[in-house]
Amino acid sequence: MPQMRLDELLEELQARINAARGTRDRVHSLLEAVVSVGRELDLAQVLRRIVEAAAQLVDARYGALGVIGPDGRTLSQFLTTGLPDEEIAKIGPLPAGHGLLGEIIRNPEPLRLRDLGAHEVSYGFPAHHPPMRTFLGVPIRVRDQVFGNLYLTDKRGGQDFDAEDESVISTLSVAAGVAIDNARLYEDSRRQQRWLQANAEITHSLLSGSPRLRVLELIARRAREITGTRLADVAVPVGGSDDLVVELAIGADEDARRGLVVPVDGTLSGAAYGSGSPVTTASLADDTRYHAGPRCFEGLGPAVAVPLGTGAEDTRGVLLLARATDGVVFTSEELAPLLAFAGQAALALELAERRRDAEQLALLEDRDRIARDLHDLAIQRLFATGMTLQSAARLVEHKGAAERVERAVGDLDETIKIIRSTIFGLRARDEDTGPSLRARIARAVEEAASALGHPPRLSMEGLLDTDVPAQVADHVMAALTEALSNAARHAHATRVEVTARATADEVVLTVADNGRGIPRGGRRSGLGNLRERAHAVGGTFEVEGPAAGGTRLVWRAPLAAAGRA
Repeated sequence: MPQMRLDELLEELQARINAARGTRDRVHSLLEAVVSVGRELDLAQVLRRIVEAAAQLVDARYGALGVIGPDGRTLSQFLTTGLPDEEIAKIGPLPAGHGLLGEIIRNPEPLRLRDLGAHEVSYGFPAHHPPMRTFLGVPIRVRDQVFGNLYLTDKRGGQDFDAEDESVISTLSVAAGVAIDNARLYEDSRRQQRWLQANAEITHSLLSGSPRLRVLELIARRAREITGTRLADVAVPVGGSDDLVVELAIGADEDARRGLVVPVDGTLSGAAYGSGSPVTTASLADDTRYHAGPRCFEGLGPAVAVPLGTGAEDTRGVLLLARATDGVVFTSEELAPLLAFAGQAALALELAERRRDAEQLALLEDRDRIARDLHDLAIQRLFATGMTLQSAARLVEHKGAAERVERAVGDLDETIKIIRSTIFGLRARDEDTGPSLRARIARAVEEAASALGHPPRLSMEGLLDTDVPAQVADHVMAALTEALSNAARHAHATRVEVTARATADEVVLTVADNGRGIPRGGRRSGLGNLRERAHAVGGTFEVEGPAAGGTRLVWRAPLAAAGRA
């Protein structure tokens, strides 16, 4: 009897020693997990390390960490461990926080279950999902705010999660909250430093006189790099319409997006432009609120559109940033520096406009000086030379020589007419007789640059301002506007050339591009308008497809018939 009692005491002592050793080992493992989690500064690595450490501490087969989104009701991120990538791909979209996962979101308290499928809010599993039975869920708090939840399932050995497992994971969640807070602070400081560097770079570019498009490209590129987005677009309003045009595109499919015309109503960029404040979405490709415009957002998820200006009345454009479908939704902390950055972009646009006005003023002053010099010097000397030749022609006895002198006098008269036409074009003012045809063409081509995404090449020949009647000039401008609009909307061209030429008999307008050409069976209402305008003044209209590709539109109108009309 004493020997049996001694054996029992020894077994009980051994059990207590094993329990103490197990508790010691578990505490040691918990301390190691806390240290390893707190060692990381990159937020993504911190989250990954937390879920791996949690599964290891309680010997769970599967673990997950769900980050609660800005709405406070769904999950914006879902990191898993224990599931290979192939199985995750078969299961399909990651959970959004409904059913049992949403129970801890609604009631942020630890939850232990022997059979998760028996819970009243359980939805079951999707196809290809591995079976799971036991469950342990614990919220993670960062500064008294619930950041996300730890989900652990299927304790190895078929055992249930016990109170000690819950205590261990609850302790880990406290350390995880501190680690997440530190990582977010570190990430915010790094991001703030990058914004400051980018602002300094943009300010230097503005003050050094860089072109408007180059400054805008710098702003969009830095915003895309800092926010980690797939694309960055800058859209500006199209004059005389309720549309925006993508003037600058960086990132995914930038060549296809550049030059796209986007309506204000029913688009994310349009909503930001109309309201004068930032607008966000969790999925740019699937948001039913923004269904209008060209659908070119496949593979894009969270997005934000930031107006470039100080309010709805002063919005000069919109900066659109979009992440991939598995990206993080834009937070309020990210929007604050973006707004400051948008202010830099608005400053770039305003400065470019002021610089363009100053250049225009300097150009007009130069035109006045050139016109004055041509009138006071060149024409007077040519006229005197012509008078001298006319006087000399009477003294020339040889008939052939006399005819050559007369032709020279005629050439001088024609040269004087050309110079006077040039002077008229240089001195034309909107407030006087209206802008000259040359000035109107140049202005239309300049305005089309924003819609096309690049400035067209322009060439003008002949006496456009003096020989082309006002009626024909109006038709020329209407035809030019229609042709440039077609090139911007349909051609997707990278080069557009405009030629306006006035001869003694006709005015010819040619608009050529290197785009995709006119598809068979496509809409031709715009071409019909061009043809009708040409016929209205007795002219012709031709559409050509050069061998090198693209489209060449040739619009002609006779000048003699127009003059008689």
